[in-house]
Amino acid sequence: MKIIPLSEGSFTIDKSKLFVPFDKSKDDLQARSTGSLLVEVQPFVIITSRDVLLLDTGLGFEKNGSLQIHQNLKNAGVNPANITKVLMSHLHKDHAGAVGIEDRLSSLKELSFPHATYYVQQRELDFAFEKGFPSYIPHELEILKESKQVFLLNDDKGDIDSYISYEITGAHSPFHQVFWIRDEDEIIFFGADDAPQLGQMKHRFVAKYDYDGKKAADLRAKWWDTGREEGWKYLFYHDIKTPFYTN
Repeated sequence: MKIIPLSEGSFTIDKSKLFVPFDKSKDDLQARSTGSLLVEVQPFVIITSRDVLLLDTGLGFEKNGSLQIHQNLKNAGVNPANITKVLMSHLHKDHAGAVGIEDRLSSLKELSFPHATYYVQQRELDFAFEKGFPSYIPHELEILKESKQVFLLNDDKGDIDSYISYEITGAHSPFHQVFWIRDEDEIIFFGADDAPQLGQMKHRFVAKYDYDGKKAADLRAKWWDTGREEGWKYLFYHDIKTPFYTN
């Protein structure tokens, strides 16, 4: 399988839940508000023997009049129209900002990847509208309720086309899910915000921003040990230096 990180840049985030761009060459983290976290925002494309998969959709920012994720895909040699499946871990705005795009002529919202099937947890979608801003931006998620290309998952765990498996963890957020992709004797694990950075896998870390920080820490330890035994390749959505890693 081929892994393509689609970095949208580095950002700091604090209790305001605003993502503020951070230039590592000149910005000072200590000058940001107390408690600011430095994170990358990094969706992934996985090219398998069957699909061109997109894992989460990023912030939804635009550059030069087009979605940044579309431009990043083109820069990597991938036509956005060739994405076949979009796997959503959860719907926080830094992971789901580009699920849809507004048609400039009709002002109607449409899916950003028109030929893909989107896989979204039904309970996560319901919770996003219940919880709302600032973690979720409900009006940007309306398209997920309306489109026939969206497949709503209702089980705690299951399989997609026999080679992708998913499981709700309830760790970072109540209905957050993680994915395993098994193809051609490889296993790729995408833990999204349950396993956002390599350092959190190696050292026990209980985050206050998680829905259940202890469960997240316990799961990371479990995944780290199992992945070592089975040779998983981990994807890290928020790691500044290490987008993927084989244990």
